[in-house]
Order: sequence, then structure tokens, then C-alpha cells
Amino acid sequence: MASLGNSVRAWNSAVFADVLKADILGLGAGVLPLQQAAAGGSIDESDVEITLLGSSDSATEIHANIGVFFAEIIAGCSCGDEPSASTAYCELRVSIDKADGQARFEVMHD
Repeated sequence: MASLGNSVRAWNSAVFADVLKADILGLGAGVLPLQQAAAGGSIDESDVEITLLGSSDSATEIHANIGVFFAEIIAGCSCGDEPSASTAYCELRVSIDKADGQARFEVMHD
């Protein structure tokens, strides 16, 4: 599991969105389940952007829906500039335990 303790401390403040983005990007893209949302290529972990779509909480958890833009590397397309990169997008739900900051990520499907 990933720890987003700074995000818990920033909950219900004007800086929550910025802190959440920084916390998640600090984990590295390898922690996010982006491969589940990819079309089949590998993920370029150096090219990830996050947007907060919405957030709420319960007594024990903070729930945030985020949009993630990332680059997917597609190899084997028999192109002259192989491999090529393609822009991809997915939405994730982040559940953060208020007590210890531990977070779970899941891909949101339509």
C-alpha cells in the first residue's frame, strides 16, 4: 500500500488538491494501476499528470476521484519511428485511511 499522509493532513483545506497530486506523483507512476487502463503498451512513468475530479469523506476514509493523463509506449507497430508514444487517460478512485494515510487505488470503469 502507498502512504498519503500529507493528503490526510491537508484534507478540508484549500491546498488539498495540490497536496494530493504531489503525494501521488511522489509515489511514482508504478504504484498507480495504469497498466490496467492501458491499451496494451507499457507506461512511460516520467510523463504522468493528475487532475482532481472530486472528493468526499466518510468517518474513516477520504475518497478522491482523479483523472490521470499518461503516455503509453507502443512497440512493434512496424513504424519508422518505433516505438511510438500515445497519450492515454483513465480515472482512478483513491481511498485514503484517515488514521494512517494508507491508500488504495482502483480503476473506475464506465
